[in-house]
Amino acid sequence: MALPPHILEQVLDLVPDMCFVLRADLTILDCNRRARAVTGLAATLHGTVTFPALLTSDSPRPPFDTLNSNNSYSETEVRFRQTARRAMDALVSVRCIEENGESLFFVFGRDISESKQRELDLLRFSNVVHYTVNPIQITDAQGKMIYVNPAFERSTGYSKEELIGRNPSVISSKKYTKEFWTRVWDEISSGKVWNAEVENRRKDGSPIFAQLLISPIMDMDGKVIGYLGSHRDITEQKALEQQLMHSQKMESIGTLAAGIAHEVGNPLTSISSIVQVLQRTIDDDFARDKLGMVQSQVHRITKIIRDLVDFSRPSNYQMQPTDVTKVLTDAVEIVKMGKKAKQVTFYTHVRQQIPLLSLVPDQLAQVFINILLNAVDALQGKKGSITTEFERDDDSVKITIADDGEGIPAENLTKIFEPFFTTKRVGEGTGLGLWVSYGIIRSFRGDIAVSSERGRGTSFCIQVPLNPKDYSHG
Repeated sequence: MALPPHILEQVLDLVPDMCFVLRADLTILDCNRRARAVTGLAATLHGTVTFPALLTSDSPRPPFDTLNSNNSYSETEVRFRQTARRAMDALVSVRCIEENGESLFFVFGRDISESKQRELDLLRFSNVVHYTVNPIQITDAQGKMIYVNPAFERSTGYSKEELIGRNPSVISSKKYTKEFWTRVWDEISSGKVWNAEVENRRKDGSPIFAQLLISPIMDMDGKVIGYLGSHRDITEQKALEQQLMHSQKMESIGTLAAGIAHEVGNPLTSISSIVQVLQRTIDDDFARDKLGMVQSQVHRITKIIRDLVDFSRPSNYQMQPTDVTKVLTDAVEIVKMGKKAKQVTFYTHVRQQIPLLSLVPDQLAQVFINILLNAVDALQGKKGSITTEFERDDDSVKITIADDGEGIPAENLTKIFEPFFTTKRVGEGTGLGLWVSYGIIRSFRGDIAVSSERGRGTSFCIQVPLNPKDYSHG
């Protein structure tokens, strides 16, 4: 049973797509409510408007002239004009039907503007990702690489064919523990963004330092379906920082060298000679025993000087199990030898046992010496004390270096880690020591905090991550 015309018209008005009925000359006989809403056509047309007039001048035209009444069909993407709005992209389906000896075209148009916009946005995004200077990788939800841009290939030395389908660990430097990457995975798989400085390896084995940002890719339901990793290559920057660190290290050593040469060098030679002569000429056991103690102290001082020489050599920048307590103790012994430290009393407190940490020992020593020298300077040659303390919790080791000197003015506290900021007189410092120290600790994924009160001293708290599963004192 055929539907009455008025029922059919109501049904067509309920259809969310545009519906048109055209004569063979493409004039519009009728259309539904959606078509009128989009095009602004009147309810009564009288065959005065043609279908092509509804399209923009640059829009493709459906192939009406190739269709006939043998149930022929075509689909075309077109663009409809819209009053006071941008053109609407639509997918138009056309059928030609014979009705009472007359050929009629039935046209159905579906709005695809949003999908076209998404395609355009995706195209723009893909071009940005593909041609950006930063290495980019995209992985699936399991962490297997499904895309790398040309910058990633250039940076790592691998071709995309060698990388697609593999885990990003192919470029890992192997310097980070399994627990470290487990924590990273837990964070990004929960939908959070992770950002840190990492060291990787090129195909030829050379290091790549990068600021890595890993961002989860989520579907409409908030489910993680992949990850985007953006690498900002800072290899050259790291090389320059290391040169600067070494230069600052040399400045610190230079500050100490004059005092050591005068206060230790000549007297040490004299003491050593006298002890050797006395040991050969005295038969008294008690005296020989005491001379042996003197000789051991001479050896201790000799070791300090040797450590000082070792410290002045260029770093190999290799992470290794490091006894933080010993590094600080040795740094204190070096600083004690300076002329300014004669009236300073040094105290060290170890609250808990400190395991070996994966760090760069001479860089850590550089940090300790820089802060200890500043603490000595804060005492201004007067009697005072410098206290070092070690504490640990489940995640980190905290090293506090505190003095009871004059303190730092509040207006300077926010500036002390800035490069070239110093309150010392010209020729006494470059203002790079604390800036370099901050950079070193941050490269260990740690932090430095400072607190101070005028007239009551200053305290530096150095915090470095703890991973007791890797190294311990046994």
